[in-house]
Amino acid sequence: MGIRNDQGIVLRSYPFGEADRVVVLLSPNHGKLRTVAKGVRKTKSRFGGRLEPFSHVDLVLYEGRNLDTITQVSLIEPFHLLRADLDRVIAAGTMVEVADAVSQEDEPSVRLFLLLHRGLKALDVEDPHPDTVTSFLLKAAAVLGMAPQLDNCAACGRDDDLRRFSFAEGGVLCESCRTSGSYALKAGVTDYMADMAVADLADLPEFDPSLSRDAMGVARRFLEFHLERRLESLAVLDV
Repeated sequence: MGIRNDQGIVLRSYPFGEADRVVVLLSPNHGKLRTVAKGVRKTKSRFGGRLEPFSHVDLVLYEGRNLDTITQVSLIEPFHLLRADLDRVIAAGTMVEVADAVSQEDEPSVRLFLLLHRGLKALDVEDPHPDTVTSFLLKAAAVLGMAPQLDNCAACGRDDDLRRFSFAEGGVLCESCRTSGSYALKAGVTDYMADMAVADLADLPEFDPSLSRDAMGVARRFLEFHLERRLESLAVLDV
């Protein structure tokens, strides 16, 4: 046990004892961190609002047997703009929910951390792209090694007549390979999702309102299917 420095993005927190909180963060080098912030629930807490969800912070930790204790914390990026808008808060909540669901303790999570950081930065602008969450979900699937097949039939590999999508098969299907569990896609959705999957979160393709809702629905349900859990933060959208 000793003192060490780390950084992380706050995923969530919950009460611990009478005045403390357990703060869960995503660290690039140590994966999911479960830490204790002593006295943070008191009015005169020295940590103030620096440990709110979505905050990117620098930490000094005292290593404990079960939980590390935060002894110092400073804000690197507070992401103020995204906190001022409910839709952006929901979007950010989805991102941290995914990160929380898939990250493991004591396992480096550099790619996931960088993706989450880029996602929050993309929301923390005056006019964020409406499909930021869709792109994030597709990129998160890729980070986890389960990116959906969008350019070729997931069963036979052909690159035309791709009108169906199957969560179980892992992507689009041609009409010849359609299964009972697959469903029809609106024309253009596959290409739209493929563009969202590879584009930088800070420079996404032009928004198409006729395809956006379907793309979000497919991306969301694909990730939910493979994570075997519902993304509660998106439930209010009824996508």
